[in-house]
Amino acid sequence: MRVSDLGLIQVYTGTGKGKTTASLGLAMRACGHGLKVYMIQYMKGRIDYGELKAAEEIGGLTIEQFGRPDFVDKDNPAKEDIKLARDALARSKEVILSGKYDIVILDEVNVAIEWNLIEVGEVIDLLKKKPKEVEVVLTGRYARQEIIDLADLVSEVREVKHPFKRGMHSRVGVDY
Repeated sequence: MRVSDLGLIQVYTGTGKGKTTASLGLAMRACGHGLKVYMIQYMKGRIDYGELKAAEEIGGLTIEQFGRPDFVDKDNPAKEDIKLARDALARSKEVILSGKYDIVILDEVNVAIEWNLIEVGEVIDLLKKKPKEVEVVLTGRYARQEIIDLADLVSEVREVKHPFKRGMHSRVGVDY
C-alpha cells in the first residue's frame, strides 16, 4: 500500500459489539504491511485489556489510554473524566497533526462527544485539519451526523442478540 492511498475518515458506530475490535483488526492488518498505527482510547483505563498486551508484541501499534478503570457516569461525569477526555483530545491533535502515523484510531470518541466530555466541533475541526495522508478511525456508539457526513466510510454495528442480556459478564480475551 502506498501512503498516498491513505487519508480517509472511517467511523465504526452502532449499538452492537465489535467497533473497537474492528478497528484493532484494521490496525493489525496495517501493521502487517509495515504501517504505523496509533490508537487513543477515550474513557478507558483498565490495564488488563487484551489489546494492550498484544500491542506490545505487534510492531508498529501504539495504544494510549485516557480514562479511569471505572465506568463514566453519563449523567454526572466526574471532573477527572472530563479532564481525561480533554487530555485525550489534546493528544489526538498532537498525534494526528504530527503526520508520524499512517492510521490514528480515536477509540470511543463518539461516546465522549455524546456524553459532553468533549465538543463535537473540536473533533470536526481536527478532522478537517488532518494531514491528507493520515487515515483516521472514530469508534463508539452515538456517532453524530456531522461526523457521519464528513466521513468517507461509515459502518454501523447493530446488536441483534447479546449474552449480557442473559446476565453473562465480560469474558477475558473476548470482551476485553
